[in-house]
Amino acid sequence: MLKSTIIASLAAVILIGCATVRESYAPDGRKAYALNCSGTARGWDKCYSAAGEICRAQGYDILDRNSEDMAAIGVSYRGAFGAKTNERTMLIACKAN
Repeated sequence: MLKSTIIASLAAVILIGCATVRESYAPDGRKAYALNCSGTARGWDKCYSAAGEICRAQGYDILDRNSEDMAAIGVSYRGAFGAKTNERTMLIACKAN
């Protein structure tokens, strides 16, 4: 039981700290990547790090970058709670060789 709790906790920390990546296409037809580094535990650095890992030495073009303040509201057995968060997204495409 303790082992599964530790594993679940580690998995949550790993997922919270990373940018999520979804393949897409740029307006010019190149393969692009939509990066999401939203939340209080993530920042633009997570998006830039993910972009660097995806494109490596080729480098990348930032096609779009968006940031918006948001409020997150939830309910638990202790009552309602809220927090300020930030929605951050970036669309990148690797540069051609």
